[in-house]
Amino acid sequence: MPSAHAIRLQIEASLARRIPSALTPAPKAIRPVASTGVPSVDALLEGGFPLGAITELAGPESSGRTSLALSFLARITRAGSVAAWVDVSNALDPASAAAAGVDLDRMLWVRCGVMAKLSPPVAYRFALPEKYKIPAPAIKGLHGGGCGGHPRGEVKGMAQAVSGLLQPNITSRCAEMQSRVKHERASFFPVEFAPKLNLRGQPAKPWTRIEQALRVTDLLLQAGGFSVVILDLGSIEPEFVSRVPLATWFRYRAAAERTRASLLLLTQHSCAKSSAELLLRFQPADARRDQLTVFTGLDYHVDVDRRRFTQVVSNVIPLRKPPQRETSASWHSRASWAGVR
Repeated sequence: MPSAHAIRLQIEASLARRIPSALTPAPKAIRPVASTGVPSVDALLEGGFPLGAITELAGPESSGRTSLALSFLARITRAGSVAAWVDVSNALDPASAAAAGVDLDRMLWVRCGVMAKLSPPVAYRFALPEKYKIPAPAIKGLHGGGCGGHPRGEVKGMAQAVSGLLQPNITSRCAEMQSRVKHERASFFPVEFAPKLNLRGQPAKPWTRIEQALRVTDLLLQAGGFSVVILDLGSIEPEFVSRVPLATWFRYRAAAERTRASLLLLTQHSCAKSSAELLLRFQPADARRDQLTVFTGLDYHVDVDRRRFTQVVSNVIPLRKPPQRETSASWHSRASWAGVR
C-alpha cells in the first residue's frame, strides 16, 4: 500500500499544470516593518507596521487612531519618503500634524467633498443685439385664446380682496389652495461637524465622498511613489463603510504588495476583512488623573485583533505549549500646557 507521501506526490504531479502545489501551502511572507514612533506599540508588533500591506486601525473617535497614524507618518516623512493622506470628512488639522513632527512638504493631503471656489464670471466679448433685449409680449387669455385667464390664476389674490371688504379683524381663506405643512424632526449638529444638506434640507449621505476617496486611493496605490497612503474613514458611519465591496480591499492589497506601499485604514469598525494583514482594535481613551481640575492628557489602549503572519524564530516545533504573546499595549499623550514629566 503506498504511503501518504507517495499519494500526495502523485496528486500534485497530476495537477501540476492546472494547480501548482495543490497540497503544499504557500510559504509565509514575513514583511519588513517600520517603527510607529510609540515604543509600547513597536514592542507589541515586534518592530512596527508592516510595509507593503494593509493595516487597519479600528476604534471609536478620540481613541488614538489619528495620533498613532500621525506618529507613524512623522517617522516616514523624516526619513525622506513621501506620504499621502486621503481625508474623506475633511477632519485633518495640519497644525496638529506639524506639531506631531510630520513634514508637510512631503505629504499629499486630499480632501474629498470640498467644493472649490468658483471664479468670477467672465464678461461677454460681444454685446447682444437690441432685438434680444426686448421683452416678449404677455400672452392674454386662456393659452393665448382670448377667453380670459386661467381659473387657477384668477383664484390668486381672492383672499386679500375679500378681506378688504370685511372687518379688519376678520380674515378670509376662500377659494385658495392651502399648502400642506410638513413638520420635520429637529436635529442638532455642531457647526464644525455639520453635514452637507440636500435639496430638502436633510443630511446628505456620504456616498460621493466615499467614492472619491476610493478612486483617489486606487490611483495613488497603482501609480506608486508613495511609501504610506492613509485612508481616513474614521468619521463615516459603519453602515456606509461596510458596504464597500471586498474586491476593492483585495485590489488595494495587491497594489500595495506590488508598489511596496503601506496602506493605513482608519475606521470605526473593521471592514477590510482578510485583505488586512494587521488589525488593531482601539479602546475609548481615558483622561489622565494627574490633577483634579485640569485636563492633562489621555491614556490610550490598543489590542491586536488579527495578524496574518508572525515572525518565526526557528522551524523546530516545541513539544510544550509556547507562552502566549502579549496582545495589548498602552501609551499616553500629554497636553501642551501640562508640560513633560
